Amino acid sequence: MALDPLTLAGAKAKGKRPFFLNDPDTEKVLNIVMTLAQEVAVMRERMDTIERLLERQNTISRADIDAFAPTKDEAAERGLLIQEFLARVLRIIQQERETIEGEEKSSEDVADELAKS
Repeated sequence: MALDPLTLAGAKAKGKRPFFLNDPDTEKVLNIVMTLAQEVAVMRERMDTIERLLERQNTISRADIDAFAPTKDEAAERGLLIQEFLARVLRIIQQERETIEGEEKSSEDVADELAKS
């Protein structure tokens, strides 16, 4: 029996969907963005494969791309690129968290704390 990609894409876990943010609509948008980010990351990895194969040989096939296995150094380089990409995508959330936790203080806040000491 052939798998139907549309049916598989619509599959969901049983039970109520957990929400972690205060606004379910915001979380839905975040989920959409993260799904797109995942797709972009996969495309970037595939493009990296194509570029590396072209550097090694003059022609490539789809089979070459599918069979490509990065070296340890190449895999580490890719891992770093993906981490940097995700950090850029999630930058606003990280900055918000830092502000809420008080990790990021304005110069006025620091001056006020020093004045109270």
